[in-house]
Amino acid sequence: MAFYLPQYHPIPENDAAWGEGFTEWTNVRKARPLYHGHHQPVEPGLLGYYDLRNPAIREVQAALARAHGIEGFAYWHYWFNGRRLLERPFNEVLASSTPDFPFCLSWANVSWTGIWHGTPQHTIVEQTYGGRNDEARHFEALLPAFLDPRYMRIDGRPIFMVFAPFDLPDPAGLIAHWNTLAQQNGLPGIYFIALKSGKTAENREAPAFDAISALRPRLQDMPIWRRIPNRLRRFAASAGIKSPRTKPLRHDYRLAVRRAAEGFKVAQYSFPCVFSGWDNTPRSGVQGHVYENWRADLFAGYLTQAVRFVAERPHDHRILFVRSWNEWAEGNVLEPDSINGDAALKALRKVIIDPAHIGVTV
Repeated sequence: MAFYLPQYHPIPENDAAWGEGFTEWTNVRKARPLYHGHHQPVEPGLLGYYDLRNPAIREVQAALARAHGIEGFAYWHYWFNGRRLLERPFNEVLASSTPDFPFCLSWANVSWTGIWHGTPQHTIVEQTYGGRNDEARHFEALLPAFLDPRYMRIDGRPIFMVFAPFDLPDPAGLIAHWNTLAQQNGLPGIYFIALKSGKTAENREAPAFDAISALRPRLQDMPIWRRIPNRLRRFAASAGIKSPRTKPLRHDYRLAVRRAAEGFKVAQYSFPCVFSGWDNTPRSGVQGHVYENWRADLFAGYLTQAVRFVAERPHDHRILFVRSWNEWAEGNVLEPDSINGDAALKALRKVIIDPAHIGVTV
């Protein structure tokens, strides 16, 4: 299953915050190399600078994904105490019954900031929680999706992921509430997966959830500034001293792949998540992170570790996530691009569809 960003169409909130017509493509187009050997801009290949209001694009994406071993999209879902954003592409998929391609939803339950424009300190829409009434409204809004035959399930329960599980004020209460509502509507319950990323992934479980998945390996080999004690960094911030970074932080994809299996094996039941690369400098400039030394065979080896981790499970528990299908301003894509073409998709196909390649090693 590949995470899917439904952002590539203008909406009033982005128009007001960043200028008329703003989407992630705005960042992709303006990206430039920030050090010698930095591969930017990375532009879309086969699909071009698409608009997700076009149903033909969504059909082509699904066909391309299916042909290379992706069996469903995990759409990012935005709900702010009754307010939805970027909902149009998914709503049209739901209403039209096309493409006929499985899906589930992942709630990006964090404040909507200027991160898409390189200014994360700017809050556009604050993530708040409205208690049981809001939980009920949220469930009712998603019930048509949960009942759709394309919705992906585990043990008959629709899969629902939460990006920031530790931000929920009462996760156990929400989960119990939704399971009750699901049963009242003919479903056996909801299968909740906690997504863990960055520092929240360190030695933390989410006991109310059915399972967890770590979105990305822990960042390694941080430069000296990142290892300065927190008290000194707080003092520097209070004195108006900014990080001396003039270039993005650089990491080694090879090292991430070698250590990936460590992240799969956690105490709580987990689903592996393989990241297809990373360079968020189109969004964040010198404050970004770049994983270097990406190669298709390394990606294939990474996928192979994930496949082996779930291979002996019951069929509907044999799930692995790929991050992501189309996070273009994070350099985190499976869609063909101007640097590597369709190399990532071909690697995916070899591992997922052709069992002969399961022997790939890293």
